[in-house]
Amino acid sequence: MGSVALEGHLQELRRGTVVLACLRILAVPGYGYNLLQQLDDAGFATDANTLYPLLRRLEKQGFLDSEWNTEDTRPRKFYRTSPAGSRLAQRLDQEFQAISKAIAALPQEG
Repeated sequence: MGSVALEGHLQELRRGTVVLACLRILAVPGYGYNLLQQLDDAGFATDANTLYPLLRRLEKQGFLDSEWNTEDTRPRKFYRTSPAGSRLAQRLDQEFQAISKAIAALPQEG
């Protein structure tokens, strides 16, 4: 399999897991740049062009709360997982575990 095709499949596989990772990480309030670093450190390589629209969408859907911190010289928007986001994270985690278990039960190639 070519590296371009592989990367496309890997990106597709990671897409849903990044939502779960963001909701879990933002149980402790944080801002976008720090979240990018935390995701990368945890093995969820994501770029800003993907992350910021995702954060805005999750906020609009009510899964994240936000507030501006204007105490620093540069204002920053802090995000935190809302109660609805915590419930979503729990449900996504259950689904992820079920999918992982189902895949592990499938026959392996070779």
